[in-house]
Parts: sequence; structure tokens; C-alpha cells
Amino acid sequence: MNEFSILCRVIGSLFNRQPQDPLLVPLFTVLREGKLKDQWPLEQDELLTRLQQNSDPQALASDYNALFVGSECSVPPYASQWPNGPKEGEVRAFLTSRGMPLSEAPADHFGVLLLAASWLEDQSAEDESAAQLALFDDYLLPWCGAFLGKVEAHATSAFYRTLAALSREAIQAMYDELNEGDDEEA
Repeated sequence: MNEFSILCRVIGSLFNRQPQDPLLVPLFTVLREGKLKDQWPLEQDELLTRLQQNSDPQALASDYNALFVGSECSVPPYASQWPNGPKEGEVRAFLTSRGMPLSEAPADHFGVLLLAASWLEDQSAEDESAAQLALFDDYLLPWCGAFLGKVEAHATSAFYRTLAALSREAIQAMYDELNEGDDEEA
């Protein structure tokens, strides 16, 4: 897995799954032990330290649920619920056309979109950067700034406020890298 894939996989997983989900135990262990910094490709040590200091999954569960779960959540994690976001069917059609296996769960979830970016990177098709740019341009960037801003405003835990800030910086860095790669190929 390369750096781009790691960023997308970590951030996507933290948004896509409940903090107490058994699949996140290894990630929270690495976070708590401060080992994520060793593998993190961006200069975000201060934010990673803040995540590390606030990474108790049980304590985060109620904040996660209030932010992202159910019809009364304060920050809908689905693109289709944002004014500039794409429809779920459009996202699903795009990811399916790229060969990504999808579950019945909505494909326009913020975490799923980042996991999709990781998946596209790991598949390393010849047109991967074009597909990733399309994912960012059409399905993620139009609404993720508003989404992350609202996460920062509504989160009761330092963990999710910090995760939103870290995500904003990481998404911008990845997008810049995708555009640089695209310029080199042109």
C-alpha cells in the first residue's frame, strides 16, 4: 500500500465505522501507541498527537452516533444529503464502472468515498489517476468542505474535531498530488 492509499484507508475507516467496531481495534491500538505517526506520510504530527490523546473508542461512541447515525444526526455523512453533493446512484454507477465491489450500504458515505479512493489506488489500473481525479472532482470535493466544517462545529470530542481538520489537510494534499501527477502526464 502506498502513502495515498494509507491516508484514504485510515481516514475513510474512521469515518465509515463506529469507533467500537471490532475491525477498528488494530487502528485505534496503533493510534493510542503513537505508531501512526511513523507511517503517516504528511507533516501532521500535532494533529496525530491530538488524535492519540483522545482515542478511546468507548468514549467516542456517543459523539459518533450523534454526528453521523440516524435521521436526527447533526452531520449527515452522505453526499446526497448535501446541496452540492452527488446523488447516491451516480456515485454507485461510477464506482461500479471502475469495478469496485459494493455492498447494499449507500455508496455516497464520506468514509466509503475515501475507501474507494484507496481501492482505486490499490488496483493501479492504467487510468487510476484519472479515476481518482474524477472521484475527488465529482463526488468528494463539491461537498466535503461543508461536511468537515460541520463535523468540527458539532463534534463534542476533540477526536472528531481533530479528525476533521486532519482530513481536510490530507484531502487537499492528495488532491494536489493527483493534479501534479495529471500535469506530468499531459
